Amino acid sequence: MPSYKAPVEDVLFLLRDVLHIERMGNLPGFADMTPDFIEAVIGAAATFCEKVLQPLNQVGDRDGCRRGADGTVTTPVGFKDAYRQYTAGGWVAIAGDPAYGGQGLPFILATIVNEFSASANMAFSMFPGLSQGALATLLSHGDEKLKATYAPKLMSGEWAATMNLTEPHCGTDLGLLKTRASPRDDGSYAITGQKIFISGGEHDLTENIIHLVLARIDGAPAGTKGISLFLVPKVMAGADGTLGMRNALSCGSIEHKMGIHGSPTCVMNYDGATGWLIGEANKGLAAMFLMMNEARLGVAIQGLALSEVAYQNAVAYAKERRQGRALTGAKEPDAAADPIIVHPDVRRTLLAIRAFNEAARALILWTALKGDIAHRSEDPAARQKAEDHLGLLTPVLKGVLTDLGFEGTVKAQQVFGGHGYVSEWGMEQFVRDARIAMIYEGANGIQALDLVGRKLPRDGGRALTAFLTEVQTFIRENADEADMKAYTGPLQQALEHLQQATLWFMQNAMTKPDHAGAGSYDYMHLFGLVGLGFMWAQIAKAALASCAEEGRAAAMQAKLTTGRFFMERMLPETAVHLARISAGAESVMALPADLF
Repeated sequence: MPSYKAPVEDVLFLLRDVLHIERMGNLPGFADMTPDFIEAVIGAAATFCEKVLQPLNQVGDRDGCRRGADGTVTTPVGFKDAYRQYTAGGWVAIAGDPAYGGQGLPFILATIVNEFSASANMAFSMFPGLSQGALATLLSHGDEKLKATYAPKLMSGEWAATMNLTEPHCGTDLGLLKTRASPRDDGSYAITGQKIFISGGEHDLTENIIHLVLARIDGAPAGTKGISLFLVPKVMAGADGTLGMRNALSCGSIEHKMGIHGSPTCVMNYDGATGWLIGEANKGLAAMFLMMNEARLGVAIQGLALSEVAYQNAVAYAKERRQGRALTGAKEPDAAADPIIVHPDVRRTLLAIRAFNEAARALILWTALKGDIAHRSEDPAARQKAEDHLGLLTPVLKGVLTDLGFEGTVKAQQVFGGHGYVSEWGMEQFVRDARIAMIYEGANGIQALDLVGRKLPRDGGRALTAFLTEVQTFIRENADEADMKAYTGPLQQALEHLQQATLWFMQNAMTKPDHAGAGSYDYMHLFGLVGLGFMWAQIAKAALASCAEEGRAAAMQAKLTTGRFFMERMLPETAVHLARISAGAESVMALPADLF
């Protein structure tokens, strides 16, 4: 049976030594973020995820969710009690607005909790994760009546939420959606249509589920310009939150999926269901994008989370499994064979996963901190810079971290050999669960197109320029540090590759857009590697500064070694991505469709 231990010490190192969170005390919500307080919150989250959520992970995968003849959906055994404990602990509302019952703590803490819960039980973590995203949208775009009625219940976890975008004929191209909204005299709308792939569309964890639904008001313009966003509750609620009649919506079926069996993926039918407009008419896509961006960051966390738990189990197995002898001679001659961790290829595999995990965690927390600045800072310039960062990095995090996170689970499975292919060890579940993260909330190819087509040129390339400048400044400031050259040298070369790729697009993609399309995926990964390399350079700087502290030398040396592995064996892949980008679109587009 697999196990999980939340990486508390690594998180504390990143917060304290790399991100210097104590310097953020001027931001609202950060004043009480003392080391003891942070450690207490993270420790409590770790214990809950390890003791309550992780033991239910294989249960949820084995039993799955079941839909009854009446359309109700039953979650796996133990999920309801775990959800009750989760909400009682206030974890849904950890970073929520205190005006609606939230704790008002920094978003970076919620990000840490989300990683731990997704590692322990990804399917379970999706239920509260969706509510957090819906809350962000409701509080930003909903009117005061909607917020007063629904936000406190969502904040407490008494009610859950979903987002409804996809239709049978309409995925990424939302301009094709057909769900319609017909105005009523009382200001509400009758919502009619079908949505598919709705995570948590129906379940028994809460007595009400609040659906955020994209639909087209009668007579609205065609395409994305005519899309509006609606709040559609499963059960009608009074202004004081008391429940009334069931709304005219239902779960038509649940999907039979490759993974995340503990999370019901529903077909939702709306038959004149009552809904209320969120935000302005015909501007629903912009409002929904707030929830989508929250969700994309959450999915990026899932990529890391599954890679982390898979790595932990692969390491434990590699230390116990005995096969053959070390190439340099027996390491444990009294035993029948050496543990497989003595073999260079096993070590290479494990180090590749670890090097990704530690840098990915740093990149996520760095971005989460930017989110806190964007929402809490009183300095308009600081908020703008942070918002630029979020816009630029969101597709990179979602695309790269889920791709490499999935690769991490596959690598970890490989360490187990044949045992990794059978369900007893749990590794094949990690692979299956991680695979969806590359697909939902915008498939990774879409993330790459979003990065190259929308995020790079936005505001004259302001966000990209700021990112490149920040990395270059760090390299320059540490150029004379001898111990840092193993990190800053490779990072400088990778940064130059990113600059060259950007320049190539500027010179070639304007006249031939297929060049951008053909190179976008490699550009996203090139960008991601530079981001991960930048994190490793900062981790190395912090580790070098902490090596002399009592009791930290071994842990810091492990980070320096892992970082050097990344710089020597993983970061050089930026050259391959640059070569592919520079090859252009000719061979990609040359083959006629009927010859595929």
